[in-house]
Amino acid sequence: MTTGPARTPAHLANLDLNLLVTLRELFRERNVTRAARRLGVSQPAVSASLSRLRRHFGDELLLRSNGVYVLTPLATQLTEQVETVCAATERLFATGSAFEPAGSRREFTLLMSDYPATVLGDRLSRLLAREAPHAALHMRLVRETIGDDIVETIRLVDGMVSPRLGHFRTPVGSQPLFKDRWMCLLSADHPLCEAEPFVLDDVKPLPWVVPYHRDAGYPSASPATRQLAALGIRPRIAVRVESYRAVPDFIAGTRRVALYPARLAARLPAERGLRALEWPVPLDDIDELLWWDTVYDKDPANSWLRGLVARAAAELGPDVAEPASVKSDGTGQPEEPPRAGEPCHKPD
Repeated sequence: MTTGPARTPAHLANLDLNLLVTLRELFRERNVTRAARRLGVSQPAVSASLSRLRRHFGDELLLRSNGVYVLTPLATQLTEQVETVCAATERLFATGSAFEPAGSRREFTLLMSDYPATVLGDRLSRLLAREAPHAALHMRLVRETIGDDIVETIRLVDGMVSPRLGHFRTPVGSQPLFKDRWMCLLSADHPLCEAEPFVLDDVKPLPWVVPYHRDAGYPSASPATRQLAALGIRPRIAVRVESYRAVPDFIAGTRRVALYPARLAARLPAERGLRALEWPVPLDDIDELLWWDTVYDKDPANSWLRGLVARAAAELGPDVAEPASVKSDGTGQPEEPPRAGEPCHKPD
C-alpha cells in the first residue's frame, strides 16, 4: 500500500492563528455563510480560509452531501482538538488582564459528567446570565471515565467537576462543591420492591447498569464501581453507559439494578416507573469537587468563575430530598414514598 509524503511539522511562527477560529466556526456551523456571519467577515473570506485549511490538512474537511455539508472523518477527529486549542488560547491571552464579568465576552469551558451538569446546570446558568450576560459557557460532557491523563485534561479547561481523584504529581487546585448519597435504583415492579427491606446478598447476583465503567480491569475509575468494590460486590454488568441520565432508561421494566445519586433520583418523574431505595448498609458519600490548574490561581477571570460555580453549588443546600416514589398503587396515582429504611411495599 502506498502512502503520501510525510508532512513537515508546522511551526507556530508560520501559522495564521486566525485560521483556528475559522476552522472552529466551520466545524460548529458546517456552513460557510453562517460561519462568516458568526465571525463578522465576508463569505468569500471564509471560503478562502477554507481553501487554505484544505491545502494544509490535505483533506476536504467539509463535503457537500444531499444539499448540506458534512464533516470528513479527519474533520470529525479534529473537532474536539480545535475546540480545546481555541479555548486554551483564549484563556492564555486573557490571563492576568483585568476582568469585568458584566462586559466580558469570554467563553469559559467546564468539564463534567451529566450528573453534576444536571444538578448544577440551572443555577449556574441563571448566575452566569445575571452576572456576565455577554460571556459564553462551553459545558463539555465527559464521554468516558477520566483516566491517567487527568492533569493534562485539567490544563485544557477552565475547571472540571468530579469526585475525588487521588493524588497528582503536579499542583492541581480543588474546592468542595456538594455532597450526595447513593441510592439503589430499581424498576417499580422489581421483586425487591415487594419484599422486606433487602440485604446485600439480594442484589449481588442481579444484572447491573453502571455508568462510566471501563471495559478492562475491575474496579475501574468509575465512582459507582469503586463503591461496589468497597461493598464486596463484583457486579455482573449488563449495560455500560457513558451517562448518568441514561441509567433509568435501562432499569425501567427490567430486573436490573444500579447505584444512582439521590439528587438525580429525586428528579425522576413518577411516570418513569422506577423506585429509588435506601441501601441497608452505610455507603460512602459522593463528594463532588471543582478542580483547576493552579497556574490560574491568580487569574481574575478563572477566580470569578470558581466563585460562580461555588455559589451555584451553595444554593443546593446540604440535604438531599427523599426521592419521590414512582410506583402506582393501582388507582392511577403515585403512592406515598416510603421513609428511609422502610420496606417498599404497602402493608396488607
